Amino acid sequence: MKRLVLAEKPSVARDLSKILGADQKHKNYYEGKDHVVTWALGHLLTLKMPEDLKNEWQTWQMETLPMIPKYIGTKPLPKTKAQLKAIANLAKRKDISEAIIATDAGREGELVARWILEYIRFNKPVKRLWISSQTNKAIKEGFAALKPAKAYDDLYYSALARAKADWLIGLNVTRALTVKYQDNLSAGRVQTPTLALVAKQEEKISKFIPQKYFTLSLEVAGQRATRVQKDPYALKERQAVDELVKKLSSQNGKVEQITAKDKTIPAPLPYDLTELQRVANEKYGYSAKKTLSLVQSLYEVHKIVSYPRTDSKYLSNDLKVTLKDRLHAIAGLFPEAKQYAVKGAKVVQNKAFNDAKVTDHHALIPTEQLPQYNKLNSDEHRIYTLIAERFVGLFAAPHKERQEKIVFVFGKEHFKLTQTKVIEAGWKKKETPEKSVAKFSEGMQISPRFTVKEALTTPPEPLSEGALLAQMERYSLGTPATRAEIIEKLVKSELMERTNNSLRVTKKGQQLLELVNEELVSPQLTEKWERQLEQIAKGNYDSKKFLREIETDTKRLVREVKNSQQKYQDFSLTKKKCPKCGAFLKAKKVRDGKLLVCTSESCDYKRRAEAKVSNHRCPVCHKKMLIVSGKNGDYFRCKYDGTTEKLTGGKKKNKKMTKHEERRLLKKINQDDEPQESALAQALKAALGDNNV
Repeated sequence: MKRLVLAEKPSVARDLSKILGADQKHKNYYEGKDHVVTWALGHLLTLKMPEDLKNEWQTWQMETLPMIPKYIGTKPLPKTKAQLKAIANLAKRKDISEAIIATDAGREGELVARWILEYIRFNKPVKRLWISSQTNKAIKEGFAALKPAKAYDDLYYSALARAKADWLIGLNVTRALTVKYQDNLSAGRVQTPTLALVAKQEEKISKFIPQKYFTLSLEVAGQRATRVQKDPYALKERQAVDELVKKLSSQNGKVEQITAKDKTIPAPLPYDLTELQRVANEKYGYSAKKTLSLVQSLYEVHKIVSYPRTDSKYLSNDLKVTLKDRLHAIAGLFPEAKQYAVKGAKVVQNKAFNDAKVTDHHALIPTEQLPQYNKLNSDEHRIYTLIAERFVGLFAAPHKERQEKIVFVFGKEHFKLTQTKVIEAGWKKKETPEKSVAKFSEGMQISPRFTVKEALTTPPEPLSEGALLAQMERYSLGTPATRAEIIEKLVKSELMERTNNSLRVTKKGQQLLELVNEELVSPQLTEKWERQLEQIAKGNYDSKKFLREIETDTKRLVREVKNSQQKYQDFSLTKKKCPKCGAFLKAKKVRDGKLLVCTSESCDYKRRAEAKVSNHRCPVCHKKMLIVSGKNGDYFRCKYDGTTEKLTGGKKKNKKMTKHEERRLLKKINQDDEPQESALAQALKAALGDNNV
C-alpha cells in the first residue's frame, strides 16, 4: 500500500519525492514504492460566490442584502481544475491507504489541504507533516514524527472562520457601497481599518502648522551641550534669546554634576516576518510583498532559511542541537560564526529560547544547508544576510557602553551633554565607530561659547510601508502571511497609492472611509476579531459563535450603508463620452497605463487613455511607434513622422519571414525595372531589420 502526499507547490512536491524515493515522474504527480507525491497550486478551491448560491444574488441590488447563507461551500478555481481532478483520481486508487498533508505548516496551508480532501471526499486516514524548514534533514525528521490530522482541527476551524468572515463582511459591505454609490468601492474586515491608519497619519500632517523656534546650545570641547528645558520649542523670540546669550556670556560657567552609568545591551531577537518586512522596507525600499516573495524563495527554492510566515521572534529549546550546523552554514558571510561553532555554539542571548512564546513556528533563522551564493540574486542575498546577521548575534557578547552625563551651569541656566564610551562592542562591532571622549571634572571652569539656531517644527512623516506594517502588527490587523496581500489589494483597488517610499490615501479611499461605519474604520473591532481567531486556533473559542457574531455585525454594517445620507463623487469620471452609447467614460488604472471605460453596464467599450509606447518600429524612421486607439480599434502610429500601421495581434505581429518568402520577394525586387529603390525593397529591408534604409 502507498501513502498519498499532498504538497502545496510543484517545487516542494519535487523535493519531497526525491527524499521519499518517488522517482517516477508523471504529469500531475511523482510515484515510488511507498509514496505518491502530488501538489496543489496554492488554492485549488475557493468559497462559492453569492451568484453560485442563489439566483437572486446574481444581480447586484440593495434589496437582496445582506446575503447570509446557511452554508457557503467551495468550488474549483477554473484554471486549476485539471490538477484537482488528478488528485481526486489518485485518492480513489485502491493502493492508496492514507493521505499526508504536506502543505505549508500554517493557517492558510491547512485550509488549502482540508478543502481539497473535503471536496474529493477522501475517507481514509489523514496525517500531518509539520516542519519549519525544507532541508532534507528537516523533512526526514518530519516524516518520522507525523501526527494525526485531527491534532490540527482547531487550526483549520480558525482558517475557515477567517475565510467565511471575510466573505460575509467583505462581499456584503462592498456590494452595498458599490450599488448605493455606483462605483467599485471595496471594503473589508482588515483592509478598511488598515486604510484608516494611513488616513489618520495624513490627517495629522494636514493639521500640522509649522512653528518657528530657536535652539540655544553650549559649545564645549568640540561638542554641543543642549539647554535644559521642559519644552524643546520654548524659545520663540530672537530678541529674548539674544538677551539671554548676552547675560550668560558675561561670566564663565562650571561643571556642576557628572553622572556615569554602564549599559549592557543584548543582541536583538531573530526576525519574525513582519519585522523583516519593516527593516527591508526601511533599508532597501522593498515592499512587503517583495520581501515575502524573496524570503519564500530562500525557503522553498534555496532551502537556506526556516519557514517565513512566522509571527514569533523566539526559538524552541529543541533547536539547540542544530546550532553548530547552522553556524557553519553562515560562516562564509560571518567568519565569527565558525569560531562560535568551534567553541560549542554557546548562546549568549538566552532570552531568544522560550518554548512558551513559540506558536506554530519559531523565528526566522538560517537552516543547516550551505548557501550557494552564486545562485542567489542580489535581493535574495540582502534578505539572507539580514536573517543570518540576527542569528549570529545570539552568540556574540552583549554590547557594553558607559554613558556619561555632564551638567554645566551658567547662572540659573543648565546645559546637558551626554558622552558614550564603548567598553565592549560585542554584537555591535561592525556598527560602532570609535569616538573620542572629552574629560571633565566637577567644578571645572567652562568658557561661555553659545550658538543660536533658528528652526521650524517639522510635520509628522507620511507612513512608509514599514511603518504601516508596524501599526498593523500593533492592532493585530491580519497575520504576517496576509499583511503584504492586504496592502497590495488597497493599492490595486485604487484606495491607496505609493508615492516614493510612502503611502497615501486616494480621494476615492478618503470617501470610502466616510461612507462606512466607524467601527469598521477603527482597528479595535478587527483587532477583537483577530484575537478571537487566534483563540479558535488554540481551541479556546468556538468558531460557530464567532461566525454568529460576524453575521450580526454584517447585518448592522449593511443596514447603516442603506440608511446613510452621505454623498459620493466619482473622481475617475471624465467628461468624455462613449462613442458607442453616449455614456460618460471613466479612467481606470491598469498595469501598463490608463484605460477609459464606459460607465454603462450594457456597454463594453474601452480604449487607452493615452498612447502606449510599443516595441514595434516605424518602417520609415525605425523609432518605436505608439499604440493609439481609434474608432476602428487600436493601431500603430509614429509620433515622429505620422506613419500608421495596422495592429496585428498575437503571433502574427512578431512572425519572421520564412526563407521561401524571402527568396520570392528578392526575385520580385530583382525583376523590378525602376532604377530607384522601390517601396517593396524598402519594405523588405524594414522586415529584415535593415537600419540603413
